[in-house]
Amino acid sequence: MDLFSKQNREVFSNPLNLDNPILVQVLGICSALAVTSQLKPAIVMGLAVTIITAFSNVIISLIRNTIPNRIRIIVQLVVVAALVTIVSQILKAVAYDVSVQLSVYVGLIITNCILMGRLEAFAMTNRPWPSFLDGIGNGLGYALILVTVGAVREFFGRGSLLGFKILPQRFYDAGYMDNGMMTMPAMALILLGCVIWVHRAYFYKEDKK
Repeated sequence: MDLFSKQNREVFSNPLNLDNPILVQVLGICSALAVTSQLKPAIVMGLAVTIITAFSNVIISLIRNTIPNRIRIIVQLVVVAALVTIVSQILKAVAYDVSVQLSVYVGLIITNCILMGRLEAFAMTNRPWPSFLDGIGNGLGYALILVTVGAVREFFGRGSLLGFKILPQRFYDAGYMDNGMMTMPAMALILLGCVIWVHRAYFYKEDKK
């Protein structure tokens, strides 16, 4: 049984580190910058992209041999749009406040470069199970960066995590102030740049001639 063969494990694990879609391919950074001012929407956005990427990969993989080449992008968009609509409605039903915070960015998952890239580069040429693992891996790799940036921004910008105050009041009584810059979009770009720099410094090595 090859469900968890070495190749399948690599398909799942590589996007979490060496082939991370944000850190290595620099894809999907628009939403990464837009929804990371707090940890909760970052987690929800990461989970939404993971679910949609995984299941759209499976669906496209299942029907890949029946899709005419000239309309494959249209078919992919229809599949993704249907899944995004379902996820958006579920979010509004169970976590309305978060869906308001995410605003239009859930809808923009339809055009997420990570998602469309995996459909075109992987799901169209691979079987459903590896495609599912690829979708889960890339979605979690994306979510990992969102959660990291979101946690740092909320902690230093608001002194809280998931809305709960972390820093005790005595810190503020002693003169500590939350860093308001952390809540600004520009700081998200700076933090993301730092994360990419650290990742490449430790894991990315160019071939030496």
